[in-house]
Formats: sequence, structure tokens, C-alpha cells
Amino acid sequence: MRFNFDLPEPNDSGDSRQSLTPPSTSTPKGEQLQWLPLQNHPLFSSAGGGSPSPSPSSKTLTNLLAWDADSRLYFWDSQNHCLHRISIQFGEADATYILAASPSKVLEADVQLNYEVQKIAINKNGSAMLLSGLEGICVMYLYGRTSIKENTIICRTVKIGSGIYFDKRNLIRTLQVSWHPCSDTHLGILSSDSIFRIFNLSMSLQQPEQEYYLQPVEPGSSVRASSICPVDFSFGGNHLWDRFSVFILFSDGSIYVLCPVIPFGSVYKWEALLEIYNDANTFRSKSTNSKAISNTNMAISWLEATFPELAQQAEGGNLFALKARPYAFIDSSTLLQGPLCNLSHGEKPQVLDAESEGRAVSFLYNLVGKDSILVIAWSGGQLQIDALADEIQPVWKSGSPPRLFVDSCDHILGVAMICESFSSVLSYLKPDISLDRAIWLGHPAPLLRLAIVDLALPGKGGSYISMSVDPLIPARIYCLHNVGIDSIVLHFLPFTNQANGKEGTRRSPSVHPVISTCQGESSSPPSLCGFLALADSFGDSWIVGLTFSRECIVLEMETWNLLLSPLIVDTDKKPALEEEAKDTDIPTIISKQLLSGPKVVLLPPSSPNLRSVAADSIEGRSTLHQYFKLFHENYMEYAHKVYFELHHHAPQVKKIIDGQHSRLQKAQQKLLEVEVKQEKLEAHTTNAVQHHNDLELRLLKLRNLPGLHKKPLSKAERDFKSELDRFNGVELDALRSAIEALDARLKRLAHSSQANLLNQHSQMSGRRINYIPKGEISQLKSSLEKLSLLNTENTKKAKLIESALRSRDISSK
Repeated sequence: MRFNFDLPEPNDSGDSRQSLTPPSTSTPKGEQLQWLPLQNHPLFSSAGGGSPSPSPSSKTLTNLLAWDADSRLYFWDSQNHCLHRISIQFGEADATYILAASPSKVLEADVQLNYEVQKIAINKNGSAMLLSGLEGICVMYLYGRTSIKENTIICRTVKIGSGIYFDKRNLIRTLQVSWHPCSDTHLGILSSDSIFRIFNLSMSLQQPEQEYYLQPVEPGSSVRASSICPVDFSFGGNHLWDRFSVFILFSDGSIYVLCPVIPFGSVYKWEALLEIYNDANTFRSKSTNSKAISNTNMAISWLEATFPELAQQAEGGNLFALKARPYAFIDSSTLLQGPLCNLSHGEKPQVLDAESEGRAVSFLYNLVGKDSILVIAWSGGQLQIDALADEIQPVWKSGSPPRLFVDSCDHILGVAMICESFSSVLSYLKPDISLDRAIWLGHPAPLLRLAIVDLALPGKGGSYISMSVDPLIPARIYCLHNVGIDSIVLHFLPFTNQANGKEGTRRSPSVHPVISTCQGESSSPPSLCGFLALADSFGDSWIVGLTFSRECIVLEMETWNLLLSPLIVDTDKKPALEEEAKDTDIPTIISKQLLSGPKVVLLPPSSPNLRSVAADSIEGRSTLHQYFKLFHENYMEYAHKVYFELHHHAPQVKKIIDGQHSRLQKAQQKLLEVEVKQEKLEAHTTNAVQHHNDLELRLLKLRNLPGLHKKPLSKAERDFKSELDRFNGVELDALRSAIEALDARLKRLAHSSQANLLNQHSQMSGRRINYIPKGEISQLKSSLEKLSLLNTENTKKAKLIESALRSRDISSK
């Protein structure tokens, strides 16, 4: 059952203020809104005049599609340098369709973008769009428009960090740009100078709010250059201290963690903060290790300073979320934890060699339930899937003061610190790590190797891979590479889904190719310029792919019964029939001794040759007697035992046969009951389907009711209605009374003027008659005419206002 609501479009009225919620708009004049399948939208059709997007200048994967997780899909047109906003609805009649509104809204930047956009990403509330490329980073405010021209919305667009990354005097490149999941105004940027920066767009567009100088090795250490080259990063998920963590991948496949890292002013749930706050206090009261107590004290101090409400109001009250305050320790800097090593249980985990498998190219953090999954993609086409075997905890390095930027009131506006790994942590990292280690000692969390998936891409060392998580099934990962899209499903989790604790019962991840672009070499340029994974509230999931020739591909993905594990048979366990036979304790019919047969007759070694012995001699008779004795002991006794058991075991055989017949009757009775239940289930299913069809018919009838599509009045309309009501109740009555008073005064004035004229004509006795000048008479006549016109106009206005009020009352009802 699906419901279809016509959602309003953003308003096209010019407003320079930035809005957090999209206002409503109407379709441009002369154009009628049509709903078409997304793949048939004119924007993605050659018949619609759409020109192909330019091919990428490099082999870097691009993604020019974005979704606000609600009802709007965005596409960046590289040819026309504009952003298209498409309203979408998930198919009502057929679940395989995604309906799109045509025509689409066109949004343009109010500044010239002199670089090629390779990735777009929308923030959490859908108010700002990130436009990033190799030579620039901009943010377009989707509802902070400046003007409108020819049905095109000109949106306010700002450049980010142009003086740091894209200055001609330096060669700093941006490696990854991402919105923070708990803030609408914070961007995280990892650059080639091994610095991770967080920008607060509401404060400054050029100066970062936080800077973390990454030093994965000690100064002076002899290491390869690849081990100190960052590649990718990812913010942690909504799980304990992971929400304050940043996972950073280096080109040799090593993973480091920064914790805690929190944007100033970001919002977090009260229950989540209270959980980690109580855990830290509980461990501090029970621990006996001085180092662990010191680390928990620093964590508690950081929580109480960042979220003062935790210490002030332990019960929470009516609090739902807390806002982070700017805070940093004066004499301690955040430690760069890592590299995270694999946990070993006696066997060495499978390890990828960076020299043979290429280099690490991308990283994905995925939260499945309470398990933190880390996926590393290698340029050779392999995916290394690990899980955190322990919880991430914050660690600081004392004696390394950060650099703080404060205002005149000593409020922190920015922070910068050097994050390094020191020797005590590096000495702990060994190939074999035990899970029974003490917590809160500053050791990085170990990794548990889940699997290594080979995508079998053509060529070696030239693949560019990006990964994303299915919005409906977190255990499914989509992998976009140069030759198409693959789906990887994790069928087990390290701590929650093992069968009897045996390693052999785990089901390896399944890999299914979803889209193949039929490229000959993985080093060739990619054919897809956009990819999205969509899901609705009814349990349906789709993927949308876009080629550089503007061909849109929409595929419905399987969701139900996807993660069900197959039947696992334990070979060490005896079959159920054997156990049942053992329970009934049925005696054997023939003993094992009889089944083995008679004993073998063994002649004595001193027996003479029978051919040389006469039958009548003493030796012959003695030998014959000996053979008779052996025959009787072996064969006659065996035959007697067989006869005895066959004769006396008939009741037991009958008992066994009766038992088998009773079991057969019980099985037949159960089959009959199952058949009866199946008929009832089929009847219930038929009734449920019929009831579902009746409900759909009722919904269709309800949709045709006149009041279904009535929308509530907006704030401006409610204000206008209240103003009309006030005008109707007060000012209209005053206007009517004024008109009546003027009319009465006019009548009295006309009557008095006529009486004066008659008196003047009657008084002719020798006096001089005083006539009224003609100018005053004409002026009086013009005044009367104006009053009459004013009266007529006020009457018309009153009638119009009354009709508008009546129509407004009818529409509101």
C-alpha cells in the first residue's frame, strides 16, 4: 500500500536570506507539471535536447548526483554549469518505477565556477550543496537565492578555503571533502599536506575552525613515503565514542583514528551522551589502574566542559539534544591512534601486500547494528573488510599544548594541534593482540579481519573505487569502479552471528555485479558520472546510475530475505533418525556374533595327511573323530543359535513392526493436520489480499474527495486572513458608519441650502438681495459629486471584501 502526496516546490520569489526549510513554489507559467519515470525524464533523454556531459579529464571517479533523502534529486550539468533539482515520487502503481517531475528546476551560481565539478554532496537538512573539484570547492545555498531570470534561480554561492588549497603559490591538493553528519554548516577537508581541517561556514569561509596536523610516525623514523601519505577519511557513526572520531586512511592501507573531534555547535542526542558519560564514571570508580583512571578523568572533564548540561542535570529532564561548546585542553593535544592492527587467535590473518595489490584508494566506515565495519579499497580491485574488535576511546598526549584562537572575551573561535603517535603506543602494536586487554589505557582498538573480497577487475593497479552504503540494508555495500557497480552483502557479523563459535560455519560475503559498462581495461576512464542508492519507507530500494552520455539507469534492488543464512549442517552431529532410534531403545533382532558367521575351523598343525591314512586304521578313526568334534563345535552350535534366535525373536519383530506402524500413523495424522492448516492459511491469505484490494479501492475513492488536496494555510496566508477579519470586524463597520454620517450631513446641507434660498426670495422688502456667488455653487456641486463617487467606490470595495471573505471561509472549511 503506497500513499502519494504532492509535495510543494521551493518558492521562486527573490529573497537574499538563507532559509533552512524549502519554501513552496509554483510551476512556471505556460508549463504544466508532468510525472514521468526517472529514466524517461527529458533531462536524461537525447530527444529532449540534452547534450552529453564532458568526459573526465582524469581517471578519478565522479559523482554528479545527490539526494536529500526525502523527495528531491539533484544533478549537476557539466555542460551548462548549472544544477537541476528534480522532484521525485516512488512508484505507486509499479514499485519498479521512480517518478520524476518535468520540467525540473534550474539553479545557477551567482559566481563563475572556473573549475570542473567532480562531486556534489548535500548537507543534512538539504539547504546547501557542495560542489567540489580538483581545482576548487564551493557551496551553493539552495534557498539563499539572489535573483531569478528566465525560470532560472540564481543561488548564492561561496568559495571555501581558496587561499589555502588553490593558491598559485602552493601545490596543496584536496583529497576528500565531506559534510559532518551532526552539523549543517561544518565541512571536513583532508589535503595532501597531511592536515585535516574543519570549516565552519557560518563563521568563516577562508579560515578553518579546527586544524589537525597528522604525524603518523615519530620524527626521524626511517619509513616509506607511502606510509605518511593520507588518502581518505570518514567520520564515525552514531555509536559510543565513534560519533566523535575521524578515521583516516593512508596509502599503505594503515588506518589511524582521531578522537575526540567535534565541530563547535554541533548537536547530539542526550541519551547517547549520557550513556558514554555514565560508562566513564562507572569505570573510574571500579578501576585500579592509574593510567586508566587518568584517561577517564580527562574524558569526563572533556565531556563536562563540552556539554555542561551533563554535570548540571544528570537526569536529563526534558532535554532531547545538546549543543557542543567550544573547548580544548590547554596542555594536551588529541593523539593520532594507530595504526590499527589485526587481532590474531593463533592464525595469522590474510594480509594484502601493498606492493603487489597496488595502493589503498578509498575508505568506508559502516555501522551495522553495534558493529563498526571498516572497508579499504585497493587499486588492484580488492576490498579489505575489517571490524573493530573493541570500542574507540579518546586519548590525549600531555605536554603538547594546542594553539587556540580566542576573541576578546576569551571564547575559543579556533584550535590547531599536532597529532602524533608516540613510542609507547607503537611498542604495543604487535601482530598478536588479545581481546582480554585492559581498557582506557590509551591503546588503539584492534581489528578483526572479516574477509577479503576480490572484485576481479581487469588490469592491475589502475582501478579507482568508491563505496557507499545501502540506505535500507546497512550490511550491503555498493562499490563503484571503472567497469561498473558491484553489490557486496555481509552475511555475518563478527560477534553476533557466529554459529557455535566455529570459524568454518561463517558465510563469506556475496558479490553480485549490478551494472557492467563493458570496459576492456580497468585503467580506462569510467563510464558512469553519477550513482545513488535510494530507499523509501515501504521497504523498497533502488539504485540510479548516470552515464556521461546522459543515459539514466534505474534498477530495483532485492531487500527481503537477502541476509538470511543458508542451512548449515553440522557433520559432527548425528542425524535425527539415529537419535530417535537411540531414544526408543529397540533391541537388536540378531546378535552381532551370529551376523559375523561361524568360527573358522582350524586344524591342528600335527594332523597327518588324509590321503596317506587308511580309514580303518586307528589314526584314520582318530582323525575322523577329531573332524566331527570340530564340526559340531562350530557349525552345529552356530545353527542351533540361529534357529533359537529366529524362533524366539518373533514377538520382538512383531513389536518393532507395530511400533513402525504407529509412527507411520502419527506421521500421516500430522500430514493431514498440516494440509488442513494449509487450507486455512490459504483462506486467510485470500481474505487478506481481498481486504488489501478493498482498502486500495477505498483509498482511490478517498483521493477523489474534494477536500483531500486541501493544504493548510501558510503563515503569510494566515496573517492575511487575520488582517481581513480585523478589517471586516472593525474598519469596515467604521467605514460604513462614516459613509452614513456623510450622507446624512449631505442631505442636511442640501435641505438647509434650499431653505435659505426660499427665505432670501421672500425677503424683498426694500433691501438688496444677497445672491450666492456662482463659484461657490459650482464648488458645492463638485463636492457633492465627489462625495457621491466616494460613496459608490466604498460600497463596491465593501462588496468585494465580503465576497473574498466568503470564498476564504469556504476554502478553509
